Amino acid sequence: MKLKVGVVGATGMVGEEFLRLIEERNFPIAELRLFASDKSIGQNRAVADRVWTVQGLTANAFDGLDLVFFSSGDEISKEWAPKAVAAGAFAIDNSAAFRLTEGVPLVVPEVNGHDLPAKEWPSIVANPNCSTIQLVVALKPLSERFGIRQVRVATYQAVSGAGRAAQQELTHQTRKILQQTETPQAVPSPEAFEGLEKPENFPHTIAFNCIPQVGGFGDDGFCSEERKIRLETRKILNLPHLHISAWTIRIPALNAHSEAAWVTLDKAVDRKEILDSLTSQPGLKVSQEGYPHALMASGTDPVYVGRIHQDPDDPKTWLMWIVADNLRKGAALNGIQIAERIFLERSH
Repeated sequence: MKLKVGVVGATGMVGEEFLRLIEERNFPIAELRLFASDKSIGQNRAVADRVWTVQGLTANAFDGLDLVFFSSGDEISKEWAPKAVAAGAFAIDNSAAFRLTEGVPLVVPEVNGHDLPAKEWPSIVANPNCSTIQLVVALKPLSERFGIRQVRVATYQAVSGAGRAAQQELTHQTRKILQQTETPQAVPSPEAFEGLEKPENFPHTIAFNCIPQVGGFGDDGFCSEERKIRLETRKILNLPHLHISAWTIRIPALNAHSEAAWVTLDKAVDRKEILDSLTSQPGLKVSQEGYPHALMASGTDPVYVGRIHQDPDDPKTWLMWIVADNLRKGAALNGIQIAERIFLERSH
């Protein structure tokens, strides 16, 4: 079965990851339509032994397509994803536009693939937030086997989550600070930071820094990324009353997000039971010796979990370190897996 596929936002970081994964996974395409903003129209991309030309979104852009991946932001998705469905295509949306909309599935296939619609009924399927995805892959087996009472998580998020311009801002700032440092062995002085341009992609300089803000702040003191983790995790795990709280922190890593999580179960269990549960989860790779880290995870598909240990003051609480490539499993790969589940795996 070969599919006619569209990619909206095809020249962005996530869009390009979609194209790489289409090739890597031999995703069966009969036709590929690439869509992007005006500045990218006319560019070419080689995928699956053919060259495809980037085009703009027009009234009949989705006619005849089976599937459209969206990775261009909330406003584009709000306008165009319903049009893709009206044209008879599934819209797999990587933005936040529909994630909490009642009736729209919010899916991580290894966790709640059963929530996906049948392929005979085209609809919008929401791809969760990158930080949420890796968290729920680790939480799913614990929730099923032991029950979860509370989750607290702190994220350490790479700049790739804010796009290509954010990566370039980090590398530019780092290079300039080091160039203004007197000797290679010296620690950068405050003066080395004074000549930097005003940050464009972050509220403060990201080089050599940690910024405890991902997204805008609400009146409750939480930023939008923290609210996404809380509400999306509840929806995906079907635990509407789960006690969950998050800190989200941007760090000067180029790619792959890391999370420190405190998970309080409904009952006390031993380490062997925890490890047996985690190792049974599809898509999750458990590090029993050592621990995963961002450089190791970048460019790979699994969610990794390590440093699994029990809170000495609360035997029901387990601490763990969760890492994943936010462009792959946190975005494009999860979207591809949704499409595979709808069109390929369930059609056999």
